[in-house]
Amino acid sequence: MQYEETGRLIQGLSGLYEICLDKGTTPLSGGVIFARAKGKFRHEELSPLVGDRVRVCYDESAFVSENGAIKPTADGGGAVIAEILARRNALIRPPMANLDMLFITFAAARPAPVTETIDKLISIAEFHGIEPVIVVGKQDLDPDAAERLCTVYRTAGFSVFAISAENGVGIDALRDFLCKNAAGKTVAFAGASGVGKSTLLNALFPELGLETGAISQKIQRGRHTTRRVTLYPMADVEGAFVADTPGFSMLDFVRFDFFGRDDLPETMREFAPYLGCCRYKKCTHTKEEGCAVLEAVRAGHIAPSRHASFVEMFEALKNKQDWSRK
Repeated sequence: MQYEETGRLIQGLSGLYEICLDKGTTPLSGGVIFARAKGKFRHEELSPLVGDRVRVCYDESAFVSENGAIKPTADGGGAVIAEILARRNALIRPPMANLDMLFITFAAARPAPVTETIDKLISIAEFHGIEPVIVVGKQDLDPDAAERLCTVYRTAGFSVFAISAENGVGIDALRDFLCKNAAGKTVAFAGASGVGKSTLLNALFPELGLETGAISQKIQRGRHTTRRVTLYPMADVEGAFVADTPGFSMLDFVRFDFFGRDDLPETMREFAPYLGCCRYKKCTHTKEEGCAVLEAVRAGHIAPSRHASFVEMFEALKNKQDWSRK
């Protein structure tokens, strides 16, 4: 007998996907099933992503009965992802779909924050309609630096948290924010390797027991303890899922199509009051006389570091060639 159910893809590895099925009337409804994707997706150059809503078809070979309980088999036999339902958004890094909030996590120190990479990730989230939330970790290592960074991003209009998983500073406030804002949503924690994402998630959700690692003293960079994106249901928040994601060191705007140059100003939310107010209609907001954005930077309404990140992204997108895109 054939069954059909919808669900959310929560993990993928080597072509085998783990899916949390919706509550329904089929034998495996409301549980987790393993499935492989139909070959048609390869021909369409479409890959299932963690966070995807999918339609799964399966038969009796996809589960076994043990002591009156029905359990899915672990090899994906008898189950197939037949359809990837419409996506609200899809990201390259982290490779996920249908995100509502992205908790952009970086350390106040060890490793030192790279604001250009932080701001690139914020702009990517903004372009895709994902709410960025800023998390400054390891606050205990350099409280002054943490406060300076918090001021930059609060001024830009973001929700900001300074936390220390080591001594518990800010953990309760961040947990309360999640409980109040994440119901029915999919959220992810993303950032460079070694900033403490997994440690933070363990502090927020001790039941996860995620693997954590230390910073290399030689190169002052983190080791990749999280190797794939995995979604976990939030036990105390109805319908919410949270993802831990692999760390990364760069976001290459030339190699990958995150968005275009003309889209860039709209991804800087603190620019909004000044767009359309410049002397020149085609102002690039990088160096022109009479630029309202540059005047806002000089007046202290826009952080110089944020504008510097904008200029870096603008130059990368300006020089981008069609052959370099993926």
